[in-house]
Amino acid sequence: MTIPVFPRTPVLSGTDAEKKRVEILDYFHATFDRYEQLFEVLSCDEAYYEKPIALRHPLIFYLGHTATFFVNKLLLAGLVDQRINPRFESMFAVGVDEMSWDDLNEARYDWPSVGEVKAYRVAVRETVGQLIRTQPLSLPIAWEHPWWIILMGIEHERIHLETSSVLIRQHRLKYVTAHPAWPPCRATGIAPKNDLVAIPAAQFRVGRNANDIDGPLACTYYGWDNEFGRHEAATAEFQASRYLVSNREFLEFVEAGAYADESLWPDEGAGWLRFTKAEHPAFWIREGGPWRLRLMLEEVPMPWDWPVEVNYHEAKAFCNWKARVSDAPVRLPTEDEWQALRAFAGIDALACGAEERSSRNTIPANLQLDHYASSCPVTEFAHGPLFDVIGNVWQWTETPIYPFDGFEVHAVYDDFTTPTYDGRHNIIKGGSWISCGNEALPASRYAFRRHFFQHAGFRYVVSSVPATAQASQYETDRLVSEYAEFHYGDEYFDVPNFPRALAQLAIAAMGDKPAVKALDLGCATGRASFELARHFAQVTGIDFSARFIGLGTRLAEQGRLRYTLVEEGELVVFKERSLAELGLDQVARKVEFFQGDACNLKPVFAGYDLIVAANLIDRLYNPKQFLETVHQRLNSGGLLLIASPYTWLPEHTKREAWIGGFKKDGETLNTFDGLTTILGEHFRLLRGPVSVPFVIRETKRKFQHTLSEVSIWERN
Repeated sequence: MTIPVFPRTPVLSGTDAEKKRVEILDYFHATFDRYEQLFEVLSCDEAYYEKPIALRHPLIFYLGHTATFFVNKLLLAGLVDQRINPRFESMFAVGVDEMSWDDLNEARYDWPSVGEVKAYRVAVRETVGQLIRTQPLSLPIAWEHPWWIILMGIEHERIHLETSSVLIRQHRLKYVTAHPAWPPCRATGIAPKNDLVAIPAAQFRVGRNANDIDGPLACTYYGWDNEFGRHEAATAEFQASRYLVSNREFLEFVEAGAYADESLWPDEGAGWLRFTKAEHPAFWIREGGPWRLRLMLEEVPMPWDWPVEVNYHEAKAFCNWKARVSDAPVRLPTEDEWQALRAFAGIDALACGAEERSSRNTIPANLQLDHYASSCPVTEFAHGPLFDVIGNVWQWTETPIYPFDGFEVHAVYDDFTTPTYDGRHNIIKGGSWISCGNEALPASRYAFRRHFFQHAGFRYVVSSVPATAQASQYETDRLVSEYAEFHYGDEYFDVPNFPRALAQLAIAAMGDKPAVKALDLGCATGRASFELARHFAQVTGIDFSARFIGLGTRLAEQGRLRYTLVEEGELVVFKERSLAELGLDQVARKVEFFQGDACNLKPVFAGYDLIVAANLIDRLYNPKQFLETVHQRLNSGGLLLIASPYTWLPEHTKREAWIGGFKKDGETLNTFDGLTTILGEHFRLLRGPVSVPFVIRETKRKFQHTLSEVSIWERN
């Protein structure tokens, strides 16, 4: 059958805004359609609720997740002003990458029916489609443009088109069925003997400029935050395998007993090997007969000339084995070396069909769903003297993902990349047969945990130059580092530590009330959560920012954190803090952190004896809704501590949503008056208001000194 060409990620510049509007609307609907078409391969409703693997959600989550992403991000950006289904938009919001704060406890979920989620997707489609048809559009579309968020939702769904296909591939065969929209390749033959191609030394600059449309680092297409910034690199001459490693080439490694030889596997890989007891690649099957290969929807006789698909640990062990048997310095390429061989092969964005004039043409690579719904022979697509520089399967690199110089997070999606800057996520390059949109661009930078399976394989390089990692053991995100110092660092100008002071006020107000569960809402990097655990049996810290709670979870797990603080200009100082020196090491086990939206928390977050909302209400998009419903999460007689400097800003809270800080009917309405009016129905004022100071260090000579007004309320 002829497969319709899947629309490419749009160019963001141009002169005809209405033509661009139609193109983006087509891009949105085509993406939404293709994603739903993927789930049509599931054979029964049971397939939506049975987990393909233990460490991910069932597929019903992913059917809902991409739709709720649109609503949650558009709401945050102010492009829509109301939710479609608050329950779904909290249930399906978070939990896709084994992060410490991902909630994979199935007992906490009351999954809706497949029909309900499909009906929800219909409502989301209509909302987003109407937004695209009516929202004012000017060109170009850059990082801060409102339409950037619309494209963010579409590209996010394309990511999950691929990751969901991997989960379906890991599902039991009884849960999937053949589908005409997903035909695999049927070609196979004799695997080629791999050889090496010399890649010359190279110098290059990569990265993107968020505000540049025409320059060398132009923001021509939508991109994720990790692509932005600037990186200059030079690579020495090296050799690269002409082909991706085929199933046949990898078979030599399997038959050599390498899965039983831990000397070939670095510590993390050896731990994975012992845990899984793997003896061969996960998609290989041998049950008393010839080898077979699991595709997305079926098993087939092993196509030995297709690329092997493995995780990083297996690829790394193969290279170590290859180095041993060949007596050559064999290893995986670095990200920079992949860019060098890409340039050598002449692969650029045009090869991905991303330019408007070629957006309807298939490309000479197994990419963008242009050819197959599976891998294909490693000999099919030549790119210069190499094959499959892009497409077929992703290619593992030696490089843990790290930020380019000048990296900034996007305010609407601050947890896309920063949680992966942990030295545990390695970059994959080149894309697979189902990589579409932004994923298919050479500028893209995706990284996965080293034990994860994607449609990923590898090619190897031979180089006397060792691979080096650029990740730092110190937290270098400036805002996160400032909050690390604010919570765990020095005290300045004799002002007591603010999170500790709030925790002490709350504990004192509790008196002899029950102290079983406390919620630190807007916990930032978590100091108050740990301080509350001195008194409470269990403390939950929730923050909207994964950047912040990531630091708290690392501290809870490792007991120590390291971060950099700006002294002046480019000069920094390195700091280190531990829970032990703060007297908190014995209570860390009582603290858990989750990412969440204070205005739309999951129902499970309830039954608390205390809720602390520190410097939160003036950062919410709907503070009135939060205040009107927060009593539902407190036990009778429980306490609510609110602290805020009342710094109302339209970029955080639309003017009409402020609860104070303005004139009403000619009279001054301050925020405490607003609090009293809203909370009065379910609370009585127990203590306050009282001002509590705090200081945030920006540089060695610049500090923010602020007064936060604290009031403590008792639920009736």
